[in-house]
Amino acid sequence: SYHEFEIELLIYRTHLLSLYVNIHMIKLYTAAKLRAAAGASCFIRRNRRRETSPASASIVFFSTQQCRNETSSSSDFHPVTRFSEEERLVQESASSFAKNELKPLVRQMDEQQQIDSRVISRLFSNGFMALEIPEEHDGASLSFTSACLTIEELSRVDPSVAVMVDVHNTLVVNAIRFWGSKMLQKKYLPKLSSGCIGAFCLSEAQSGSDAFALRTSAQVSEDGSYYTINGTKLWITSAREAGAFVVFATVNPSLSYKGITAFVIDADTPGIIVGNPESKLGLRASSTCPVTFDNVKVDADNILGKVGEGYKYCIEILNEGRIGIAAQQVGIAKGCMDIVLPYLHEREQFGQKLVNMPMMQSQYAQAATEIHAAEVMLYNACRLKESGLPFVKEASICKLYSSQVAERTASKSIEWLGGIGFTTDLLAEKFYRDCKVGSIYEGTSNIQLQTIAKIVSDEYA
Repeated sequence: SYHEFEIELLIYRTHLLSLYVNIHMIKLYTAAKLRAAAGASCFIRRNRRRETSPASASIVFFSTQQCRNETSSSSDFHPVTRFSEEERLVQESASSFAKNELKPLVRQMDEQQQIDSRVISRLFSNGFMALEIPEEHDGASLSFTSACLTIEELSRVDPSVAVMVDVHNTLVVNAIRFWGSKMLQKKYLPKLSSGCIGAFCLSEAQSGSDAFALRTSAQVSEDGSYYTINGTKLWITSAREAGAFVVFATVNPSLSYKGITAFVIDADTPGIIVGNPESKLGLRASSTCPVTFDNVKVDADNILGKVGEGYKYCIEILNEGRIGIAAQQVGIAKGCMDIVLPYLHEREQFGQKLVNMPMMQSQYAQAATEIHAAEVMLYNACRLKESGLPFVKEASICKLYSSQVAERTASKSIEWLGGIGFTTDLLAEKFYRDCKVGSIYEGTSNIQLQTIAKIVSDEYA
């Protein structure tokens, strides 16, 4: 009967489920035995090395790390916020510098609207301006994640200094690393690692989000040996301090974006005029200036990559740059928490510390949750980029979300601090001013949403 058939089918499914469970348990048991064997093997090799090597302490350290690697070989999974020893050292170094050397000068630099020359000198001497530059060009040969960790830690104290480090490393240095000729790399990378600040010249009066509407021209000479550049760039970060510019100009306006070409130009080249810094809401210590090119002669050898492919380089490098801005925004949000949480532990009202009030707890817990989510997005994008995997969507997502989180956290921090948060006694109000540009530069939030929507739509097409 049909009823008997259903019973037989149920029994059959039960047997299949039991078989599946048994197979899964065998897999788990086998994996456990393999991990145990790998651990024992590491232990044996470690003890043998102790017996034979006088430098046992260092050998034990590296063999222990090797053991960790081998015992985790059954899975390629690693938390995106698990950093290498090298990356942790960079993070600690940046944090120490920010707290001990940068913090005492933050308010003064903000008021004077200029980064102290001593800070710039120490950024170079600490290696923060040469993070991804190869050792052969006097750099540190570190990871992209190391650069973002540095930007984040500096942003927890002063985002104005962090944006100088960010643009220099993620845009200028990396553009020359990726597409510069051997000659350009040999000429500029050692300079950029030892004292020359780089600036990225893209935006113009009529080309903001529509970056490829730029009008700065590059007219080739009759013999093709040099180009003459004319035009004005706006909103150029670190323009006042820069020693080298990466400049985007069109060699033929009729070709539209396919005429855009990138050049590397020394800041002291005749015809370059750096205008007065803008008076800004936030990031006031960071110079943001117009840069005019008046019949600037540039050797053809200074072309970055190929003629007419500047638009490709611009798109690719800004995708990386957005991750750097996300690091800045995560740092700002954490910097707000660094200020407000100690205050909540000290401040009492109605016979109770603010940190223990349920209404306050729910608010800073929400902020901490959002910061953690932004951090995971940030370093997931870093790891995707380092692995050579697609990361455009993730870069836009982390840039968009981190700017929103930074703005919410900065605003709430002022509320949690009460009256003192509205004064300049603490740096909370500065973070509130500094974070706003996160939704504007290196691609507005609307542009990020447009990018995300296009990729998501294509995934379902």
